[in-house]
Amino acid sequence: MGGRPSLPLRRLRAFKPLGRLTDDQLVLLASRAERRSYGAGQRVMERGVKDGLDYFLISGVVELESMDGRKDTIEADTDRALTPVARLQPRMYDVKAVQPCEFLVIDQDILNDLLGSAPVVQTEVHSGDDGTDGSAEQHMLMEFYSELRSNQVRLPSVPDVAWKVRRVVDRENSTAGDVATAVSADPSMAAKLIRACNSPIYRGYNDVRNVREAVVRLGTHTTRQLVTLFAMREVFKTRQPQLQREMDRLWQHSREVAALSRVLADHLTRIDSEEAMLAGLLHDIGVVPVLVHAEHHTALFANEDNLQHAINELRADMGGAVLDAWAFSDAFVEVARHAWDWHYEGNQAEPSLADVVIVAQLHALGATDEPGVAVPAFEQVPAWHRLGKPDLHASSGLQLLNEARERVDEVKALLSIR
Repeated sequence: MGGRPSLPLRRLRAFKPLGRLTDDQLVLLASRAERRSYGAGQRVMERGVKDGLDYFLISGVVELESMDGRKDTIEADTDRALTPVARLQPRMYDVKAVQPCEFLVIDQDILNDLLGSAPVVQTEVHSGDDGTDGSAEQHMLMEFYSELRSNQVRLPSVPDVAWKVRRVVDRENSTAGDVATAVSADPSMAAKLIRACNSPIYRGYNDVRNVREAVVRLGTHTTRQLVTLFAMREVFKTRQPQLQREMDRLWQHSREVAALSRVLADHLTRIDSEEAMLAGLLHDIGVVPVLVHAEHHTALFANEDNLQHAINELRADMGGAVLDAWAFSDAFVEVARHAWDWHYEGNQAEPSLADVVIVAQLHALGATDEPGVAVPAFEQVPAWHRLGKPDLHASSGLQLLNEARERVDEVKALLSIR
């Protein structure tokens, strides 16, 4: 990339994570970066595009618009402008200049290579009262939290097929054939959708034989939800075996909560059961970037207590950030932020997705031993009251629980389709 003179090093160092680079690395980066200007009203980025570039806002104001029409603005020289604008790929927002603005544009691969060879910051070790270096460990934890919260890590991206199907379904005048074409671009996803359509939950009088028949039977809304559900399995992955075991445990728990959420929504609310199932699956999505980022802190997280502490501390904030970046509705973001808040009570008169997922999670945890989690009684949880005090205690004689267990097993089987 070429263009105007590069920015002074002190100006470059103000951006995150460029401040981690050495002076020599910053000089090299500046020589490969480009400065781009946009007039008021001009489009800077388009939602759905994968260009592999980071845009750092040098001057001006930009507006971000998500898929559901929500808008936000970022002004240069503010804290929010210190990190790349709308960094996730494919782009989750349309971005346009509100005022004339200028960007420093950097190839993400070049930046990642430089960051990979940047020197590791050494932390000073302070001895505690007992003569140990426990405070150094705490300092490392704080650094880990800071990296996550300051957007110095890459949040997981929506898998391509899920993103494409969502875009087609949300487009006006899209047909079942259009949706089927988008699904069929991923043969593995097409096969999963057909198997799901022929499962006990969605089966009709005859088995479907192709993707278009499956979309017609399911409807475009349910198709979109199922494609997202199946695609999410690919997000729950890490390269470190110890962390992958934690990721697998997270997937199993999320699958159980998804199944329970679907059944509860169907029995006790007017909430769409497919949405409830997806909300249940994504309620703890904030743990995924924590585990992925922990790959770079193996010494710290060799201690399982540290890992669990980090998960409990960050899951809500990170979950809200991920679903907001993925352009999910406020109701889904609310779930991610409050699924572990037993005392949360929303402002809506009617039961919400968050209420359903909180009660589903409460029931799921009642049969397990979740590390570091104190599970209250149903009567102490506002969400349980908002759902009408359903009889969900662990008694095999309860009709709802018996029926729910059968349906839960069917949904879990659905989510296990490969």
